[in-house]
Amino acid sequence: MTTRGPVASDTETASALSVSPAPQQQSVEGVNVRQAKASVPWATPIVRWGILAVVASMVVIVDQVTKFLVVSSMSLGDTIPVIPWVALHYITNRGVAFGMFRQFGDVLLPLSLAICGVIVYVYRTVETRRLWVRIALALQVGGAIGNVVDRVRLGAVVDFIEFHIDELQFHFAIFNVADSAICVGVVMLVAALLIQNEG
Repeated sequence: MTTRGPVASDTETASALSVSPAPQQQSVEGVNVRQAKASVPWATPIVRWGILAVVASMVVIVDQVTKFLVVSSMSLGDTIPVIPWVALHYITNRGVAFGMFRQFGDVLLPLSLAICGVIVYVYRTVETRRLWVRIALALQVGGAIGNVVDRVRLGAVVDFIEFHIDELQFHFAIFNVADSAICVGVVMLVAALLIQNEG
């Protein structure tokens, strides 16, 4: 006489079969996830890199156009008052933004290119939307490129925006559009990283 083991109930059988999905089901789910991710505009390379290209290009164009107008219409050292506290003062600068580190002028071109590369790499690591972070990094890239163009063409950077308060004997360092873009980008980046919930 043979003894048969306990017979599994229909419920237990169904439970055992549902423990792990079939390979075909997993494959379909993976495809659906990838398709959903691809449908998000910020997940497409053309949008991510398009923001960088558009913002940086706008900064470079405005920077170079304003410098061209200054160089073509003013002599080196000329000053033209615009409003009580702002004037156009045409100078050249071998240093970085706002005339700093002029003594390192010879190494600033390769250093500027290296910094551009680092910023682009950081931009590449931004995976989510982070629109303000992307714009901030793009402003910095555009500003750096704008000043690099001057170093290649002229051997020095053209500065022309002077902010001063004569009553207080205060004269801020003369700067340009590229310098402004870099500073605005840095402030935006710090603010966005501090807020953290920026989408």
